[in-house]
Formats: sequence, structure tokens, C-alpha cells
Amino acid sequence: MPASALAFVLAAAGLHALWNLLLARARDVESATAVALIVAELVFAPVAVVLWRVDAGVWPWLVGSGLFEIAYFTLLATAYRKAPLSVVYPIARGGAPVLVLLVGAVALGHTTSWRQAAAVVLIVAGILLVRGLRGAHPAGVLFGLAIASCIAGYTLIDKRGITYAGPIPYLELSMLGPAAVYAGAVLRVRGTAAVRAAVGPATIVAGMATFGAYALVLAALQRASATSVAAARETSVVIAAALAAHHAHAVFISAETWGILATTALLGFGMALLRYLPGRLYIASALAWGFVWIAYGRVMIAPRSYGLGVVALVSSLLILIAGVAVFLWARGRTRERVS
Repeated sequence: MPASALAFVLAAAGLHALWNLLLARARDVESATAVALIVAELVFAPVAVVLWRVDAGVWPWLVGSGLFEIAYFTLLATAYRKAPLSVVYPIARGGAPVLVLLVGAVALGHTTSWRQAAAVVLIVAGILLVRGLRGAHPAGVLFGLAIASCIAGYTLIDKRGITYAGPIPYLELSMLGPAAVYAGAVLRVRGTAAVRAAVGPATIVAGMATFGAYALVLAALQRASATSVAAARETSVVIAAALAAHHAHAVFISAETWGILATTALLGFGMALLRYLPGRLYIASALAWGFVWIAYGRVMIAPRSYGLGVVALVSSLLILIAGVAVFLWARGRTRERVS
């Protein structure tokens, strides 16, 4: 696996563990998930427009991926309501790379090296050591296996689909249907009041982390095999275990702190985009707009978080400065090559 792909996957693992923990802690997991999906689509829509690159051949892959994602979020929200995170998450994450390896090699004819197979075995063994086999919640095990199947399904589909579009436009489109269907179903069953009550810093952070995590995975899939990416993603289990243990020992981290951490991670994600993608000024402008939107929401809309608002505003200035600096640096290199 190239170093850039590994870096993307490890960053995605941290964000993935974060948003799963935030949703698992919610009082109404289904409503919180609906809010997170809506936030993800709204915040990253301007970035997707700026980075728009979508070929006509992408649509069958988007439909297939979207169906698996609807099942994934539905099962995930139900699982966190009925079983502990410490059971569901490791099984879901640990089962996915095994299924990707088996389905890819047996059904799809993908070439698999012994190194990839050994890596999957080692990672799954490590997950079992982290989780253990004692006291496994039966419903959690079943939900975990079902979720693992969904993860494997959309990972294999997205490996092909991402060849027809850029990572962020592809993810924006693939999540659009699941977000609309899931949020509509939750609004119908739970009601508008329940969904409105779920809006808060934790669900907003979870939404941004949801999108950012899988956008990084898609970028990794452009650079490495689905088996390698699926296996490396499972490092998130270790992070989730540490966070869950931290929470279980009643060491409280405020929603504002989570928001500041996620905003900082999003800033780092934006810096990576400026480094590796063209259209740097457009990317910087779109991300700065998103940070300003976050700052406005946290300062003007309850529950207010002035610390997060200041961090978001500073992030908007930093991403703009970085965008201009990288643009000038790239232009200077182009002139040197021409001369």
C-alpha cells in the first residue's frame, strides 16, 4: 500500500471511531443518525460542487453503493440502540475485510497476494484480542455480522465506482439517497420534534466526521486495493476501544471539546486536499465557507459554543492562507519548469 493511501486510511480510522462513539452515546440514536447524515450532505455540498468531476458511467455504482449504505446506517442505528458499542463495532469492522477478501477473490476474481491475506488475518486476530470472546451480546454479534456485510458490499462497489468520479463528488452523490430516505423515515416514525431535539454539537461533529472519514477511504481506494484498504481501516477498532473505555470510566469529554477536535481534523483534511488536488483556491474557498457556517451556527444558534466558533473561524482563515500559499507555490514551480 502506498504511503499516501495508508495515511488517508489511518486518518479515516480516527474519524470513523469518533462518529460511531458520538452516535452510540446519543439518547435517540436513529434521530441523531438522521441529523448527522443531513449535516454531512449540507456541509460538504459546496466542496463537491467545486471539485465536481462525475462521468456518466458512475450511476450504476452510485445506486448499488447507496442501497448498501441505507442498510448500513439503518442496521447501525438499531444496533447501537439494542447492543453495546464494544460488541457491535469490533465485529462489524473485523468482519468486513474478511468478506472483502473472500468475495473479491472467489466471486469477482480479484488477485490477492499472501501478504494481503496474512494482513487481514493478523488484523482480525488483533481485533479479537482487543474485544475478546467472553460475554458477547448475541444481538450485537448478529448486527455486527450484518453490518460487516454492508461494509464489504459498498467497499467493493466503490472501488470500481470511484474510477468514474472524484472522491468528494462521488460520496456526496452516493450519500444523497440514503440520507434522504433514512431521514425521511425517521421523521415519519419519530416526528419532527425528536429530530430537532437531536440537533447539537455532537451530531454536527458526527456528520462532518462521517463524510470526512469515508472521503479519505475513497481517496485511499484510488491508490490501493480494496482488500488492503478494508484491512487497514480496522485500526479504528483500537481507537474506538480506547474511546469507549475512556467513556466507561466516566471521564467526561464535553461536546464542545469533540467539536474542536473534529474541526481541527477537518482542517487537516482540507490541508491534504490542497496538497494533492488541483483547483486549490476553489477548495480553500469552499472549505472556508464551511468553517464560517460552522462558526455562525455555534455562535448564533443554541446550544451555543463560543470556543468552537472561534476555532472554526480561525480554521477558515488558515485554510484560505494555505490555499493562496500552495497556489503561489504551484504556480512558481510551473514557471520554473517552463523556463
